[in-house]
Amino acid sequence: MEEGTERDPDARRLARIMHTAFFLLLGASLARFLLRHDWETRSPWIIALTGALASLYLLGPVLGTRATPRRIAWLGTVVAVWVVLVVLAPSFAWCAVPLFYTGLRTLPARAALGLVALLTAFVVFAQVQLSHGGWDPNLIVAPPAVAALATGVFVYSDRQAARQRALIDDLIRTRRELAATERREGTLAERQRLSMEIHDTLAQGLSSQQMLLQAADRTWDGDPETARRHVRTAESIAERNLAEARRFVHDLAPADLAGGGGLEAALRDLAARESAAFRVDGPPAPLPDRAQSALLRIAQGALANIREHAGAESAAVTLTYLDDQVVLDVADDGRGFDPAERPGGVRGHGLPAMRVRAEQLGGTLTVESAPGEGTVLSAAIPLSPPSPEP
Repeated sequence: MEEGTERDPDARRLARIMHTAFFLLLGASLARFLLRHDWETRSPWIIALTGALASLYLLGPVLGTRATPRRIAWLGTVVAVWVVLVVLAPSFAWCAVPLFYTGLRTLPARAALGLVALLTAFVVFAQVQLSHGGWDPNLIVAPPAVAALATGVFVYSDRQAARQRALIDDLIRTRRELAATERREGTLAERQRLSMEIHDTLAQGLSSQQMLLQAADRTWDGDPETARRHVRTAESIAERNLAEARRFVHDLAPADLAGGGGLEAALRDLAARESAAFRVDGPPAPLPDRAQSALLRIAQGALANIREHAGAESAAVTLTYLDDQVVLDVADDGRGFDPAERPGGVRGHGLPAMRVRAEQLGGTLTVESAPGEGTVLSAAIPLSPPSPEP
């Protein structure tokens, strides 16, 4: 019945109140006896038993509240001394009320109710003795009523406390499960992000190197100078891939942004490497690192798609600052495609990854294309971050 009370501050406060009440009742009972009776043979015994009962009761908190053999033996001794005191001096009867609480805290439910019944019987006996033979119904009814009331209140409070502890345990367990779920979701999101990072950098770089080396192999005999140029370009791409790989190990920021030149400088360098035009429209606005990284990756992926799939003669990259958003447009005059054939213009892993990057920042990605008419990819990112969902 007492499980969890040792760590319950309310239970500890109630225990202190009951201890204080016990000693007040014990002292008042002794004072009443000494004031109402002349010194007689039983007086030394009553004083000695009162001291013994007080000393025994002081040992209670040392033994804890759990129903250990020592605690049960202590409680039995306290009750036995109190019974002897009540037989010798009925004035000590009402010390039973704190003993009700002690028994209910210490013993299992049935044993505690048996102890309460025993204590109540002695209280009734004491009240009858104090009445000196006069009949009063309250002497028979009041002690059991008080005992029943005290027991009912304690049992109800104890069960309420148990329910609260169970609820708190459930909340703690739910919180731990939620934290574990969030960790798993965070791990999956990080894996997805890493897959996009690898696709947009290392995988595209390796694909470009493969195409350049294949071209060099085909032209090596007939046009050595062009073949060497392809090899040098592949070497440059490999160098940048190595920088990207080192950047992954360090903090996963785009290597083009690591130099501190900002998004415009990184896009300008990227466009120059891909032989694309670059333009900035509107007054520049400060962008969070995540937005800069996302826009640069989207541009890298779009230009890689143009190089590998579009067969375009020219491409252009435009960065436009509006009042509430920044827009990146990548256009080419290549062969184009029909977005309706694959919803959202999804081709391979590249476009879905770009779309996810934009949506993670509260933005959108649109693709406009038609066979033979080129392609325009547009990514719009709000300048202020999206509000978190409640």
